Amino acid sequence: MITLGHRQGSAILTIARTDKANSLTEEMLQHLTAHLDDLAASDCRAVILTGAGRVFSAGADLDAARAGLAVSPEWERLSARVASMPCLTIAALNGTAAGGALGMVLACDLRIAVPEARIFYPVMRLGFLPQPSDPIRLRALVGPSRAKMILMAGQKIGAAEALAWGLIDRLSGPDSLIDDALALAGDCLAAAPDHVATIKGMIDRAI
Repeated sequence: MITLGHRQGSAILTIARTDKANSLTEEMLQHLTAHLDDLAASDCRAVILTGAGRVFSAGADLDAARAGLAVSPEWERLSARVASMPCLTIAALNGTAAGGALGMVLACDLRIAVPEARIFYPVMRLGFLPQPSDPIRLRALVGPSRAKMILMAGQKIGAAEALAWGLIDRLSGPDSLIDDALALAGDCLAAAPDHVATIKGMIDRAI
């Protein structure tokens, strides 16, 4: 349900559970983190996270969430691994990103999305808490009021509004989504891995 491919020197991690709207299980979270661990130890200079089909991810599998996945440390382990990658990370949202799936999206360096994508995090309605780092990263991107619009008012934010907020960096057509992500990674793919890691570290230390 997690596939790893390579294209033009970039690693592409795809959530592929289309029959369940790419909802995530604990095993899937572990596989994502394990792939990223391997890529971090390689000379990879760009990683693209995307989904199969028309949804990026509906978040946690609801049955698994009720059985304890909602409080699993695997969510934080995954988002921390994304945030600490020494290469450029791009979330290529092929559709809606919801709930806990936003953790890895928020932890990426860049986010692009198709115009049909929506972003929401229904923790208030479902009675779950967001993962600890998610509100911090969300606030850093959009500010406190807009973070509360998503986490407390339960608003579903369309791609155009998310772009205006700074939650998404660029819109892309569904047929060109991965090509556009690869284009954004072009300079990194042409550089030495340590050069990519050094510049990323300089930016992140300034935040």
